Amino acid sequence: MNIVVAIKQVPDSTEVKINPETKTLMREGAGTQINPFDLYALEEAVRIKERRAKEGKETKVTVITMGPPQAESAIKEAISLGADEGVILCDRAFAGSDTWCTSYAVACGCKKIGADLIICGQQAIDGDTGQVGPGIAVHLAWAQAAYGAEIKELTDKSLTVKRLVEDGYEVCQVSLPAVITVVKEINEPRTPSLRGKMAAKKYTPIIWTADDVDADKEKLGLNGSPTRVVKVMTPPSRTGGEKIEGETDELVNALFDTFKKLEVI
Repeated sequence: MNIVVAIKQVPDSTEVKINPETKTLMREGAGTQINPFDLYALEEAVRIKERRAKEGKETKVTVITMGPPQAESAIKEAISLGADEGVILCDRAFAGSDTWCTSYAVACGCKKIGADLIICGQQAIDGDTGQVGPGIAVHLAWAQAAYGAEIKELTDKSLTVKRLVEDGYEVCQVSLPAVITVVKEINEPRTPSLRGKMAAKKYTPIIWTADDVDADKEKLGLNGSPTRVVKVMTPPSRTGGEKIEGETDELVNALFDTFKKLEVI
């Protein structure tokens, strides 16, 4: 079984710059990390591999990311955490892609890898859209299950997953190949082992361009993106307010008077 984990390299600080022309994040020179939610997806893939190994079943875990050459550090970290292989989709044609174009490019990469199961984190902390995982499934026309909290059963033909929904949980079964996105509840990511760190140090990621994955360049980058960021702005700081000090009874009476003036009560 081939399991692919889609990861993203995101800023490790809130101090990020925006390109004034393209309205996209300027990632060059900024500190980066693997998107925290993606670490849960990677951990689950590695755990599946370990369980299947005990059953005598062969499983390969490949991580894939789209980004500049500096994404190599994210791939190496993933290798140290138990991934077997790592692919970077790196091409000028990918620059400025929105979630639709990104999911299309990653889907092309996963198709070339020959994935049986794709696992993604629920969302990226820099965009917070949660659209790429489901988008990959749509582009591949695969079954999908979002917000997975537990993989209850996995066979060569199907996957049973416990999903987090608004009013609790639901258990559903999807046929493979499939895409799932996972929430933090699913596991606790491990720390790299010494063996993993040594393997990562020697590992060289695979680099694929748009041509390598047979991607239609009309569906990539800024020009191929159906969404546009029209304006980026920092919301104004909150001003005013009244500080109330005193004993409990005094505070209660003061708040009561304030609410009464505001006609809240």
